[in-house]
Amino acid sequence: MGYISVMSDISELLSGNNVHTQLSVPQLVEKVLTRNEGLLTSTGAVGAATGKYTGRSPKDKYIVNEASVRDKIDWGPVNQPIPEEVFTNLYNKVLQYLKEKEELYVFKGFAGADKKFRLPIQIINEYAWHNLFAHQLFIRPNEEELLSHNAEFTVISAPNFKADPAVDGTKSETFIMISFERRTVLIGGTEYAGEMKKSIFSVMNYLLPESGILSMHCSANVGREGDVALFFGLSGTGKTTLSADSHRRLIGDDEHGWSANGVFNIEGGCYAKCINLSKDKEPQIYNAIRFGSVLENVVINNETRVVDYHDSTLTENTRAAYAIQAIDNIVDPSIAGHPNTIIFLTADAFGVLPPIARLTKEQAMYHFLSGYTSKLAGTERGITSPQATFSTCFGSPFLPLPATRYAEMLGTKIDEHGARVYLVNTGWTGGEYGVGSRMKLAYTRAMIHAALEGELNNVETVKDEIFGLNIPLHVPGVPDDVLQPARTWPDENAYKAKAHELAAAFRENFKKFTNVPADIMAKGGPIV
Repeated sequence: MGYISVMSDISELLSGNNVHTQLSVPQLVEKVLTRNEGLLTSTGAVGAATGKYTGRSPKDKYIVNEASVRDKIDWGPVNQPIPEEVFTNLYNKVLQYLKEKEELYVFKGFAGADKKFRLPIQIINEYAWHNLFAHQLFIRPNEEELLSHNAEFTVISAPNFKADPAVDGTKSETFIMISFERRTVLIGGTEYAGEMKKSIFSVMNYLLPESGILSMHCSANVGREGDVALFFGLSGTGKTTLSADSHRRLIGDDEHGWSANGVFNIEGGCYAKCINLSKDKEPQIYNAIRFGSVLENVVINNETRVVDYHDSTLTENTRAAYAIQAIDNIVDPSIAGHPNTIIFLTADAFGVLPPIARLTKEQAMYHFLSGYTSKLAGTERGITSPQATFSTCFGSPFLPLPATRYAEMLGTKIDEHGARVYLVNTGWTGGEYGVGSRMKLAYTRAMIHAALEGELNNVETVKDEIFGLNIPLHVPGVPDDVLQPARTWPDENAYKAKAHELAAAFRENFKKFTNVPADIMAKGGPIV
């Protein structure tokens, strides 16, 4: 293929007259509008569309197969290896491509709110709106920090550079490549801004555990008494919504580290799903979308510039990116103590998991490794009924190391700090998707409030006969029958059949873990 073995110098790229470094939010907004990259909405946010890619491209994500990481990475469909020469060749091509652009944008900042563990980063963008996104999502330095800033990891994003698979060794025109030795993330062929955010999260998921810190795909908040809660969950389970609580201060909505000192946010902003967003149900998120925020793939009226959060014409995966300071009730800096309560969120479209259950240590480890939620009918081509989906540690697309590494660290943390763990189903009740109904948000909030306030610590429970979960008999503000899934179904036999179907899916998925302690295997999962 005629690969080039020597990497170009990035400093030469950044010394060009076309480079704009650390522009302010108003300056970036002006650039977005003058370059016709997006629209200014009626609330002052910038709206942009990402073209054919309205979500991540996991099949086009690679880690460079380098000697220093070769024996540590959990290679496979998630962490696909790419030869060093393939990366180097594309890196040089992208840098040459960017040198010829009329304008480039550079953001310098940090990942990690705790200064002891933060990673200095720089983001190089072809698009001004992508740089505005980076400005909102990562931690912004003050003037003094900027003077001494020395990037230890660089993200280079060139959406309009398309790879040629036959020449460049990729699977498609799109590529997201992480080189830990070159301390570089290379992104091309996709305009979806979330690739930048998640690539740095993947980097932190390698670096933090190597320093003895648990990295987590979760939201976090803190109560008036300093009690910390973590919310783990996949997209659509309510992680962002439920952590935005007017009675608690937000630490962060998506990515955190847990060190010997406590919890810290990895990011400086929020990336909230906003399909069907309403001021009544999610006022904190709704009100955060103002000047400087970025709306991604949200439909905007060309004349009034009013957004329609209910319109999914472009995608169901509509997003809003805003600085965490746009939320009134936050912890600043985003650092807090050790968690008292851990919530695992699942959106069970089978309608058989309880709306809340208290987990034993073994069950906590089992459900953390399982990372269960549901794919719904209609969300992907060919899916005509709900399908169980499992994402290890509630974040497998972003975990470079073996899953058991993160699970063991979480188990140790739970033991050390006595955290209580609950499984909360924000999915369906009274039947599966299409038959039953979605769990009322008010009920879910009441259950989580009871868990966080310690009201469920000593409450009487009943053991689910299929999943072995300990279900509270009473929760303030929630009808007793709602707590017992079997009671909400009109046909008990239909409930049991569907529950056994999901239990079998759990057992089948767990077969991939071959080095899990026996007590987790025996006591953590379904009992029949």
